[in-house]
Parts: sequence; C-alpha cells; structure tokens
Amino acid sequence: MTIDSLDSLIDNVTLLRNSAHIFLGEGSNTIFTENYDGLIVKNLLKGIHINEDDDYFHLNVASGENWHELVVRCMQQQIYGFENLALIPGTVGASPIQNIGAYGVEIERFVQSVEFLDLKTGMLGHFNAKECEFAYRDSRFKREPGIRVITSVNFAIPKRNIVVANYGPLAVLDAPTPEQIFDTVIHTRQSKLPDPSVLGNAGSFFKNPTVEAAQFALLQKQHPDIVHYSAPEGRVKIPAAWLIDQLGFKGKRLGGIGCHEHQALVLVNYGNGTGDELISLARDITQQVYDRYHILLEHEVRLIDKHGPMQL
Repeated sequence: MTIDSLDSLIDNVTLLRNSAHIFLGEGSNTIFTENYDGLIVKNLLKGIHINEDDDYFHLNVASGENWHELVVRCMQQQIYGFENLALIPGTVGASPIQNIGAYGVEIERFVQSVEFLDLKTGMLGHFNAKECEFAYRDSRFKREPGIRVITSVNFAIPKRNIVVANYGPLAVLDAPTPEQIFDTVIHTRQSKLPDPSVLGNAGSFFKNPTVEAAQFALLQKQHPDIVHYSAPEGRVKIPAAWLIDQLGFKGKRLGGIGCHEHQALVLVNYGNGTGDELISLARDITQQVYDRYHILLEHEVRLIDKHGPMQL
C-alpha cells in the first residue's frame, strides 16, 4: 500500500487503526528478519517549501522526501547547517524519529515542529521540538510507535549558523566552509561505509553507548587507550565500533552475515544471509562487549519479525 497525499492517508486511517502495519520510508534503517505478516505502507508524501525572515530559513518538508537530496538542495541554495548530516540514507520523516546525527550534529538542533496524523483520533496535529522529547538516536515518536504517522517536518535554520567541525575527520580541517564539511563528510562516509545498493546493510547497527563519568574512569584504568568523547549531562560517549573492533569482530562472518571489513559497526548481508544469522551475530557481539566492558549495546536499526518490531 502506498500513501502519496494527506487525503489518501486520512482516507485509510480506519484501515491502519484496525490492522497490523509497518510504515516504511526508504527502509534504510529497517531489517526484516523474516516475512512480516501485516500491512506494509510506503510513504510517498512529497513537497518542499522554503521561506525566510531576517534570521532564519524556514523549511516545511514532506516526510517522504529523501533526506540527502534535501541536504544537497539546501547546499545549492546556500542554506547551511545540514552539511554534517550529508549522505545519511532514508527519508525526512525518519529524521526526527531517530533524531539522526553525525559528526557532532543532531537533527533536533534544527527541528521547529513535526506534523503528524494521530491514528487513534484521525486528526492532524503537531509537536514542537520540546514535545518531541528528543534524546540520543531517540524521540517520543520512536518510544511511542504505531500511534502517529509523521506527515512533514518544519525546520528553522539560522542564517548565522556556526559550522561544527570538531569531530572525527572534520577536526583536522582549517576553518572549513560548509561546502568543505559537506565534501569531507561524503568522502568519509563513502570510504568507510558500504553502499547498501551494492552490499546489503542498514548502516550503523548499534548506538554509541554513553556511560557515567565514574564508570568511564574505571574503564579507562583497565583500558587506557579507550576512545571516548564528552556527552551531555557529564556522561562519556564510547564509540560502539571501537568496542566491537577490539573484540576482533571486524570482517568476521556467520554464514551470509558479517561485520564489514572496514567498519565493525555495520552488519552486512553478503547475499544469502538469514535473519537467524543476523540475530545470532548481533547477540554474540552484544554479549562479548558486555562481558569485557560491562556496557550493554543497544541496536540502532529497527528490527522487524513476522509479528512486528522486535528486540535482540
């Protein structure tokens, strides 16, 4: 089933309310571990409207628009702020659900409000940024699945936006322009991450965990070379890829599923992998990371079995 207008969404609200269903944008952050028994709804809502005032560019973007194409369009129109988030796969509607982020920037920085259809009431509504309850790779929409269908996202991008270039490969750039950040991010992602159209994957499989400062101090005594970054509320972020790599998982395979040879955080399907193999490998990684570091990894991707969303 496809939804290409607000009218078609509203017309089908009773069907959606009374049937098991999964909404898909481009499916880039979703893995089906087996055939799903319910209805799959494809989001084809389109439209980009840009206005401006003295201080901000205001964008209203339909949820079915491709995220990276929006970033490119903004760059072409010298609307800067999204450059750190270039080449993230998926749709605009998925961006607030996941609170997408990369290289020091998360989308909540620019979200003014999110518009949606409430499946329970059949009414259109919206949440402002605070009501979205954003957190690291998380939001109210993600924590309350199946209740609302995002129809569009309203962004407010400051005209005096300050570039963020203190993370990873951007930190070596000397006073970079937004264009240089955009180019560097694309080059880095293309060199490190496999193209899902060539090698099946859903990007970063696990979230980067954060720990309390006291726990990190103990970890650092045991593992002096542990990679880390500061996180909000005095916590410390530890790259999941580093944890997984230390355990020798990079390039390791289980049947047709494996950790990518250049990026341990990405689980890939070499062509004949099964859902059972994926879950087994992911659970093995989770258990070994916990056994060595006492850190419990959480999966970032949305896992769907025949009944619907599932956990490891």
